[in-house]
Amino acid sequence: MQVSVCYSEPGQQAWLRIEVEEASTAASAIERSGILGMFPNIDLAQQKIGVFGKVVKPDAVLRAGDRVEIYRPITCDPTTVPRRQIEEDDE
Repeated sequence: MQVSVCYSEPGQQAWLRIEVEEASTAASAIERSGILGMFPNIDLAQQKIGVFGKVVKPDAVLRAGDRVEIYRPITCDPTTVPRRQIEEDDE
């Protein structure tokens, strides 16, 4: 079955479509995709993963067409970003 694995950093992103066996897990799809070699800074022990925007455990079983996403840690408080943008616009 075909699934996708995706990850994004500032200035670089990857969306890989791969073939996996039925009942493959999110972790096995990530390994099989080779994305860990493309982005050596990914730390699956620290970073969360998801399928179509919902956080899942690495042993979550995938279905055909699923998109496995590797999430980066939040580097700023998301509630302050809109406030900062509004302040910059007022200047």
